[in-house]
Amino acid sequence: MSKVADSIGRALKEAVAYAEGKADESAYRIHVPERIDVKAIRTRLSMTQEEFAGRFGFSVNTLRHWEQGSRQPEGPTRAYLLVIERAPKAVQKALQAI
Repeated sequence: MSKVADSIGRALKEAVAYAEGKADESAYRIHVPERIDVKAIRTRLSMTQEEFAGRFGFSVNTLRHWEQGSRQPEGPTRAYLLVIERAPKAVQKALQAI
């Protein structure tokens, strides 16, 4: 795996630990918002719901619930969505089959 993919992997693990309350919060200066506009992220990436769900490992039904506002992503998923929003190409590269 590349250095970028390794770095993203470590960051995602740290984000999950933080979001689950298992990390020392004083060691981090991150903020994972309570609400994420999933549709806005997907739209900025110019992807259909099916493309976005397939590319990043979500079910289309779950994605639809998020976009309709009937559900919100949980903490670790919100962190993952922030990474997708900020570095979509790096996430896609990290998730590619080797």
